[in-house]
Amino acid sequence: MKAKQITDDLDKLLSVLPVAVQEALAKTTNHQELLEVVLDLGRLPEARFPDRSVTLSTQYLSSNDLETTVKKLGEFGSDNRAGIERTLHRISAIRNRQEQIVGLTCRVGRAVFGTVAIVRDLIESGQSLLLMGRPGIGKTTVLREIARVMADDLQRRVVVIDTSNEIAGDGDIPHPAIGRARRMQVARPENQHQVMIEAVENHMPEVIVIDEIGTELETQAARTIAERGVQLIATAHGNEIANLIKNPTLSDLVGGIQAVTLGDDEARRRGTQKTVLERAADPTFPIAVEIHSRSSWSIHQDVAKTVDLLLRGQQARPQERALDDDGQVKLLEAKEISPRSPRTLPKKLSKIESGNASSKQKTNIANTDKNIPKSFNQDPQITNSRKILRILAHKISHHNVEEVIRHHDWPAFLIKTVQEADVVITIRNGLSHNQALRSEARKLKIPILVIKSDTIHQVERAVKRLLNRQKSSFKLQTSTDVVTTQDDAVAALEECRLTLEKIVIPLGRPMELLPRNMKVLQIQADLVHRYRLRCDIFGDANELRLRVYPP
Repeated sequence: MKAKQITDDLDKLLSVLPVAVQEALAKTTNHQELLEVVLDLGRLPEARFPDRSVTLSTQYLSSNDLETTVKKLGEFGSDNRAGIERTLHRISAIRNRQEQIVGLTCRVGRAVFGTVAIVRDLIESGQSLLLMGRPGIGKTTVLREIARVMADDLQRRVVVIDTSNEIAGDGDIPHPAIGRARRMQVARPENQHQVMIEAVENHMPEVIVIDEIGTELETQAARTIAERGVQLIATAHGNEIANLIKNPTLSDLVGGIQAVTLGDDEARRRGTQKTVLERAADPTFPIAVEIHSRSSWSIHQDVAKTVDLLLRGQQARPQERALDDDGQVKLLEAKEISPRSPRTLPKKLSKIESGNASSKQKTNIANTDKNIPKSFNQDPQITNSRKILRILAHKISHHNVEEVIRHHDWPAFLIKTVQEADVVITIRNGLSHNQALRSEARKLKIPILVIKSDTIHQVERAVKRLLNRQKSSFKLQTSTDVVTTQDDAVAALEECRLTLEKIVIPLGRPMELLPRNMKVLQIQADLVHRYRLRCDIFGDANELRLRVYPP
C-alpha cells in the first residue's frame, strides 16, 4: 500500500496574492502545512498553519491590494466564494454594508491520495457512509478521494453534488482529483437538496457524494435517495454521533429520536422511568466515521446500535483505526485511545446526593461464583479488594449499572432481592412508594444509597464509592436511617431555602421537608431561624422531618 501523496497547485494560489505577500510566503517553510492566507483591509497579511500563525508583511493591506487580488479571481457567488479554475483553492470574501470586499480568506485546497485506505472496506460494502469531524479536519479532502476511488478503481457510477465547487474545484471542468466521477454544480447553496434529487432522477448514479448536509430539506433528500437504493457518501455538521442526536435538524440522519411512554410492566422490567427516548427509524447512514485527526478515525459500523446505546445513557464502543506513515491501516487497542475520547467514561462526576443507614459486615463471597468475573481491574482508587459487591438497583437502569461494572471490570454484580444485597442504590424518592423494601433493608441493616439521577455518570460514582467503603466493611454512620454527608447537607439546605422563598413566605403556608437525620435537621432549623421563622420536628425515629411555619 502506498503512503499518502499530496498535490495542491500552491503556485496558482500564490500568483493571485499581492506581490509582497508572495515574496514573504516564498521565504517560509512547510508549505505543505499551509492552511490559508488571510487578507483584511487595514491589517497585516497573515498565513495560518495548524499550530501557528505567521505575519507576512510589515505593511498594512490597502484597498488596491484587495482589488488586485479580486480581479485575478473568478466571479463570487451568492455565498461569497470564488475559486481558481482547475484548482481546489477556495477564496471567501468579507463585505461591508455597501457590499464592498474588505477581507479575503484564501483557503488552500489539496488532493490527498492514500487516506481512503482507512475506510476502503466500508465503501466497498455498498452501504451509505457519513463522515463527521470539526471544521478543517479534512472531511472534504476524504470525500474527494472516495469519489475518485469509487469511480476509477471500483468502476461505480458516481455523481458529486458540488456546492460552491468545494469538492471538484472552480470552473466547468472538474479537478482530476475526483477521477471519472461526474460533477453537478449547485448554483445556490439553498438549492442543494433539489440538485440531490435531480441527480438521482436524471443521471442514474450508483453513488452520490455530498459535502455538508446541514438543513432539514437536505436531510429529507438524503433519506429519499437512500431509500431508492443509491449509496450515499456525505459529511455533516457535528463532531460525533452524539451531536447529531441532539440536533433536531440532522437527527434523522442517524434515525431520529422520539419520546415513548412505556407500560408499567415494561418500565419495571427495564428498570427505567415510564417515558424514555428511543430511535424513531432506521438510520439513513448505517455506517458513521468520526475523524479526530487526519490519521485517526473512529468507526461506528452499526449506527443504529450506537444510537440505541447513547439514548440509554450507555457508552458506544466504536472501532478505532489509524493510518501510519507508510499508508498501512492499524487497529488501535483500547489503551491507545486518546484520553479525550468521548467513548471513555469521564472521571469528573457530579457528587452523590445522599446515602442510607449502616450495614453489618458481610460474609465474603467466593471468587469462583459463576456470575462473578475471574479477574478485576486494579483501579488505583480501588486497591486489591477481593470482596464482591452485590447491588440491588431500585428505580435505576440495570443497563447503566452493568455497563459501569463491565467497563471498569469492577468486583460487583446485580442481584434481584434485598436479602442477597450488600447495598441498595436508588434515586431520590425512589423508595417513597415501596416502604416494604425500605423496611426490609433497615431490618437487615443494608445501606440504601440515594443518587441524584439515573445517569451512567452518577451510577459510576456511586459504585466506586461503595467499593472503596467496602474495604473498611462499610463503616457508615449508624445514628439514623440516613448517612450525613456534605452533599446531603447542601441538598437539604437548598431544599429548605427554596421551600421558604417559594412557598412558606409568599403563600403563607406551612410546609414539611423531606425526612433527614438529626444532624441535617439541625442545619435546616438554623437556616429557618435566620429567616426569623419557627419550625418543629415531627415523625418517628426513622422518619424525622422538619415542619416550617409561615410568618
